[in-house]
Amino acid sequence: MWRYAPDLAFWLVALALHGWMAWRLSRNQAAGRAFLLAGLAVSALWISTSVVFSINRFANMMPPDDWLRWMRGLGLLWGLLTVGAFSALLASWALRLEDRFQPERRHFFRVTQGAIVASPAILTGFGVYSARNEFHIKEVDIPIPGLPKDLQGLRLVQLSDIHMSPFLTAADLRRVVDMANETRPHIALVTGDLITGPHDPLEECLLELSRLKADAGVLGCLGNHEVFADCEAKTKQMGADLGMSFLRQESLVLKFGGARLNIAGVDYQPFKLPYLVGAENLVQPGMTNVLMSHNPDVFPVAAQKGFDFTIAGHTHGGQMTVEILHQYLNVARFFTPYVYGHYQKDKAALYVTRGIGTVGIPARIGAPPEITLIRLCAA
Repeated sequence: MWRYAPDLAFWLVALALHGWMAWRLSRNQAAGRAFLLAGLAVSALWISTSVVFSINRFANMMPPDDWLRWMRGLGLLWGLLTVGAFSALLASWALRLEDRFQPERRHFFRVTQGAIVASPAILTGFGVYSARNEFHIKEVDIPIPGLPKDLQGLRLVQLSDIHMSPFLTAADLRRVVDMANETRPHIALVTGDLITGPHDPLEECLLELSRLKADAGVLGCLGNHEVFADCEAKTKQMGADLGMSFLRQESLVLKFGGARLNIAGVDYQPFKLPYLVGAENLVQPGMTNVLMSHNPDVFPVAAQKGFDFTIAGHTHGGQMTVEILHQYLNVARFFTPYVYGHYQKDKAALYVTRGIGTVGIPARIGAPPEITLIRLCAA
């Protein structure tokens, strides 16, 4: 049950802040007070329902109606933004108590509070727009010690965390695949979470991904949402029928000129269990070894077992992230130190992509969707 602790904590904080706002309004004789109190009650009920039905065991009980999933997703987003806004209001109210006799400060706080109240609706619209429209290509060079000459400049395009669902349609994924093909990759890699739940269109997602064009083909691994949807074997079989190889505790050696590249793939590695059990058998001595793992936490173990480069996703770059003093604050930081970007451990490298889609909430703020073009280079 520990995995539901963040959901419970968020729900309790949201209810507490709604209660504080209701108490503040009840002491105010302003016109429209009853309407605002009713709005707070509806907001609290919407958030509570959304939190309950975001838990996997209850999510499976929901009918597969798109509008219900949008209502749940927008409810979670609304909850996050109202928690932030109400927290800011609480802070501004506390500061205002110290300056109650300064008219100019009262005016400033009144304007600030109005902006805070409006911010959840504004950010909701922006976040949903960003998640569906701001697809971009991120180019990154990964230095690998001892990289053979024939592998230098090798281009790997990575798509991850597609989460094809009502929040990301076939038309959206078609745009992404077309952009990925424009990079002219040597290899295309898909690192898990093709869909979100059992009601999502896995076959349609795989059909779109089969349009990826790469010299050495399309390889992939599976994520936690394939486990949740109980479609791991189905994904591998359907992918193979469409010409894609999803590697499940398997490896494949690719030849480029006189050099060989060994690419391994593993299923989602459950949190707090031993990582990459037996993966040392997938390492090929004398070759450059690349590991596809949906979750990036395996990186130290992968480096220890002999993988030169690990490619991962899972975090969505935080999905909802705020930069403060060059540090990114987001929920993913509570679960892993590897949230986004290039990491190095001795001679081994890791790249964590922001991915394409969204989960839980249909929005991205501060973490736009990413198609990653990775170039291997000599260290």
